[in-house]
This record gives sequence, C-alpha cells and structure tokens, in this order.
Amino acid sequence: MTVDAPITQDVVTIPRKLPEGGKINLVGQTREQLRETLIQLGTKEKQAKMRVGQIWQWIYQWGKRDFADMTNLSKALRADLAEHCVIEIPEMITKQVSEDGTRKYLVRIAGGHEVEVVYIPETDRGTLCISSQVGCTLTCSFCHTGTQKLVRNLTSAEIIGQVMMARDDLDEWPVPGTRSDDRTRLLSNIVLMGMGEPLYNFENVRDAMKIAMDPEGIQLSRRRITLSTSGIVPEIIRTADEIGCLLAVSFHATTDEVRDKLVPINKKWNIEALLEALRAYPRLSNSERITFEYVMLDRVNDSKEDAHRLVKLIKGIPAKINLIPFNEWPGAPYKRSSNNRIHTFADIIHDAGYASPIRRPRGEDIMAACGQLKSATERSRKSRKQIEAEAGISS
Repeated sequence: MTVDAPITQDVVTIPRKLPEGGKINLVGQTREQLRETLIQLGTKEKQAKMRVGQIWQWIYQWGKRDFADMTNLSKALRADLAEHCVIEIPEMITKQVSEDGTRKYLVRIAGGHEVEVVYIPETDRGTLCISSQVGCTLTCSFCHTGTQKLVRNLTSAEIIGQVMMARDDLDEWPVPGTRSDDRTRLLSNIVLMGMGEPLYNFENVRDAMKIAMDPEGIQLSRRRITLSTSGIVPEIIRTADEIGCLLAVSFHATTDEVRDKLVPINKKWNIEALLEALRAYPRLSNSERITFEYVMLDRVNDSKEDAHRLVKLIKGIPAKINLIPFNEWPGAPYKRSSNNRIHTFADIIHDAGYASPIRRPRGEDIMAACGQLKSATERSRKSRKQIEAEAGISS
C-alpha cells in the first residue's frame, strides 16, 4: 500500500521573535557573538578573547549555570553578567524510560512549544537523538513526525541546550580540573535525527554543533556527530565545508517513482542529484562512510530487485546501509517488512561488500523509536494563529 504525499513547498522558516529588553542568553552564541556581548558590557577588547574562553569552559565544559561559580572572573564582571545575561536551556517537562533503558524527554522551548529528545544507551556508547525544528516540513509518508506541520526552527541555544539538558539528567558534567573521555561518557554521540530537517535550519545547527565539537566546550569528536538529511542537496556541500560531521541520508527507495511518494523532497532533488552530491561529500570533509538509512516497508521497497538496484546506485560511495524495520504508529499507512524479507535484503547488500546492519528498534514501548516522535503540542491541536502568536510570529 502506498500513499501519495504532497511535494514539500519552498518554505521560509521564521525564527521566534525574541522579546526586546530581556536578558541575553549566552547559550548558543558563537565565540565571536560572546566576545561582542562582553565588549558591549564593558570588557576591554584585549581581554575579551580570554574572557570568552573562560566563560565558554564554565558553561560547556563544566555545565555551570550560575555566574557566581565562575571564580576566575572578577566580581565586577560576574555582577555585570548576572545583571544582563542568563545561561538558559530548554526545560524538561517529562521523562519516560523504556524497558530497554532508552529515555525519551519532552522538552519545552520558548513560546511554549515542545520537542522530543531521545537518549539510547548501548554497551559501547550513549547516543542522543536531538531535534532541529518544531515539527517538520517534509511530509514523508512513513514518518509520524512528518505528519506534524512545521512551527519554527530551533535556535542554536535550543539545539545545544538539548545536549546540556541530557547531560544534566545523566549527571555527567565533569568536575572542574578533570577531563572527559569519550570512551567513558554516558553521552558520547549525537545524532540529528529527531524532529525536523536539519539542513532547513543550517546556520543554527552549524553553530550548535561547533559548540559540541569545541575542544574547550562539550568536546565531542566530529566523528561522533551524525547529521541526517532527507536530501537537501545545496546544503550537503555546506555541511562538509562548515560542519564536517558524519552524514546519514534518509534514502528509503531505489526508484524516483517510489521515493517521490516516500520522501517528497525527491521531486525537487531526485536520486541522481542526491547521489552526485554524496559522491563529493567524503572527499570534501575527509569523513568516514556515508550512512544510507533505509526503512523496510512491506511490499513497497523491500524486494530483491530493490536490493540489487541499491547496490548499483551507491557504487563508488564509501557507505553502509542502515536497514530500519518500520516502526508502526497509529494510523500508519504501511506495515513492517517480514524478518525474512529484511534478512534477504541485508544479505544481498552484504554480499556486495557493504555493511548492512539491521537496526534493533529501541524505545518502541514509549514511542521513542525512529519516525515515531511527535510533540504533545501538536497533539493538542492548537490553532495556527495561536501557535504563531506564541512563537512571536505575525501573520
């Protein structure tokens, strides 16, 4: 059974209009923005770079939210910061813990909107799946999140704030003077696979991930950050140039006819255009393999012919194929492929020389699995005018 989804419209996502005269949130600012903030508060230009480094470490390395704790700053500067600035992250509303240890957080951001964040513990890593938008523009027909209309982009503060919130919950901010080790971290990896299309919010995603990768910040290697896109071709090159993280692509089909229905953005940038951009990506960023995400839909995209076509399509691209058993949700128009069809598909990919792991669904009992995220704000069916008003957007 297939469903025709509308092509995604060209959208201009309007950021939330921040209230005037309020305190400045330092979270999410780039180093240069933080430097400008300090200069505006009266810090001498010659000292500003050093002060940026000190404040940066307190916020992102040690997780401090109170300026009074920043003991290597002068009392006068701490007082100025407390008067004019805040260190503010999204608020955790609820936390659900799955039988398998997966945690799903409902997080409230400015304007009263909510996004979902998922933490997946494994023996050798802990992965945080974060959101980049409230809702999504892409209307992918198999994805529950895609049935929620886009409200707005998240700011860089709201994106990196999800990571900070999870570290709070996991209680893993290091003690000042010690150093984190990726191998012992509870939160060791970030995947931009939550709500939204990251490449439709490029600048905010970039700034947030630079904080995550900063050696004086959260200190994650770029190889521990994976950005998942449905195929926004012009921004793929920018991702290599300006972020350099690993890339995952929501591929899901081997013909344009099927992909047009599953991932409607394919009508704008088809499989050929997408693969051309991906072939350039590893060379540009000196990255590791590109991950092709492929959701297994019964009798839609899971035939032996599909598997052989996929092998031909990705020839020459350093890649692994992540096979995802469809995570069903209420009203979903598809069914999960049978285990036999999934394993037959995987064997064909593997025999062609590509890794083809079958993703074990995590957190299904709390609707935290891939494609199941959908915020409670949307479920409450607020009117568009109400949402726009709360987001500070004038129609």
